[in-house]
This record gives sequence, structure tokens and C-alpha cells, in this order.
Amino acid sequence: MEQVGTPVVFVHGLWLSADSWGAWVDLFRGAGYAPVAPGWPGDSATVAESRSHPERSAAHGIDDVVDHYAEVIGSLPAKPIVIGHSFGGLVVQRLLGQDLAVAAVAIDPAPIKGVVYLPPSALRVASVALRNPANRKRAVSLTRKQFRYGFGNTLPAAESDELFERWTIPSPGKPLFEAAAANFLPRSPAKVNTGNATRGPLLITAGGRDHTVPAAISKATQKLYRKSGAVTELKEFPDRGHSLALDSGWRDVADAALAWLNEHSL
Repeated sequence: MEQVGTPVVFVHGLWLSADSWGAWVDLFRGAGYAPVAPGWPGDSATVAESRSHPERSAAHGIDDVVDHYAEVIGSLPAKPIVIGHSFGGLVVQRLLGQDLAVAAVAIDPAPIKGVVYLPPSALRVASVALRNPANRKRAVSLTRKQFRYGFGNTLPAAESDELFERWTIPSPGKPLFEAAAANFLPRSPAKVNTGNATRGPLLITAGGRDHTVPAAISKATQKLYRKSGAVTELKEFPDRGHSLALDSGWRDVADAALAWLNEHSL
């Protein structure tokens, strides 16, 4: 009987379709893993359908997303490796902290509870939703210009525009409001069990030119794990922006993740 590789669950962030993980899924399958890339609750089957029905995802918050992926994990034959980008990076940290995964890679992850300083560029991107309180119950879309600033700032304009047209979808505003209030709420859904000393290894990445999750946020996130004896490592990509997991340089990030997993015999 053919042995199935270790499951890998990819978790996208706000404003991107799960299909944006396609190249990663192919690469990891070729490396012997068993990858899946489910969408968030409320996401439709295609980018076009998600754009046509933003109301389907509008009400979902961080807990809903974590519970959704926990259900996906429960259907797998073994605990997976979880890899998430942006808000997906926050989600995979929660899953790892809850011992639902054997390891996690958080690519330029959204700030978890305990990260205090948010650089101005991060606040500018978050304001797309936060400037209107009604967006807490809505799905919010990016404009081409907003995507260029938040994701594609290190790319040629043509590449940024191509990624915008290919992968962007409306996403719920609620997670941004929950993250913004995290440090004022004891039971915030953005709270991660950073003290779990028996969890699997965690790799956090930082993009040196990321506007949405500046490197300072990734570095502050790593520091929150200092009381845990579990492996928590940081890798910085100095010249990369928030599109690092899906732009033409995605392979550098994916290869680094694979190499790290190999180092830890995963």
C-alpha cells in the first residue's frame, strides 16, 4: 500500500483566494507531502463567485476561521504541518498552540495579542476596514491602488496589477476589528498560546519591505514566545513585501520553508 505523505494545510489571509497557494501545493506534493488549501468559511469555489457574493464571508471572525480549519484538520489521517500567510499566519499559530498541528510556518503573520506597536504602514492598510465601524459586519474589498500599497509595493506595477486581478477577493472586516482590540480583551480571538512548551516547531517570516505586516511585527511576535521552550525561529527576507508568498519570487520563500521543515525532520 502506498504511504501517504505528511498532510500540509495552507491557510490564506485576507483579500486572497485559496487558489493563490496553487504553486505551493504543487511544489509540496512533488516533495512528498499531502497538501490541501481550503478557503475560509464563506469563500466561494472561484474568485469570480467570491467577488459576486461578498455577503457569504461577511460575518466570519478569527474564531470562525480557526474552527473551520480545525474541522479540516480533523478530517485528515494525521496531524498536519500548517502554513499560513498574513491573517493565515495568525490562524496557524493558534492551531499550533492548540496542538492541532505538528509544526507551523507563519509567513509575515498578522499581529497576535501582545504585539503592541503597529507601524504606520500597517495602520494604513488596516484602515481599509477600520475607518468605518459598519465594516465589522461587512466584507471589504481592496482597490487596485490599495493592493499595490499593501501587497505589491516591491513589484513592477504590471505584476502587482496581474496579482490583483487574478487572486483578490472580498474578505470579512471582522478579523481586523478583533485584532485591533486584542490587547484590550482578555479573551481575544487573536490570543495565541505562546507559552505552550510541548508544541511543534514554529517558523515566522518577516518581509523587510512589507507594508501590511512590517518586519517589526514579526520580530515582536517571535519575542512573545520567549517563555516557551519549543522551537520558534525567525527568517527575514529583506527586500520582500507582503506579496512574497504569491509573486514571482514565491519559490524563494517556499524553498526556505521546505528547507526548514527538513532541518526539523518534518
